[in-house]
Amino acid sequence: MIKLDIEKGIYLFKLENILKERNISINKLMRDTNTDFKVLKRIMTGELVRFDIFVIARLCDYLNCRITDIVEYIPNKNKPHFQ
Repeated sequence: MIKLDIEKGIYLFKLENILKERNISINKLMRDTNTDFKVLKRIMTGELVRFDIFVIARLCDYLNCRITDIVEYIPNKNKPHFQ
């Protein structure tokens, strides 16, 4: 799991964990979901700028999981949130 601290909270990138648990290679995931290798690596490492909802939906469908199983955002409790 990759943890990325940002100003208002923490992102947890968990795709690599799911793949290891299910014994699925990134190459198999790439082929089966028709998703670019670089896109998958960015999701795994947290090196992305924005989420493509269509890619995330394909991954969730393929892995039979929820978005939060792939990436999770945990806000800092002590900082004000926008309403």
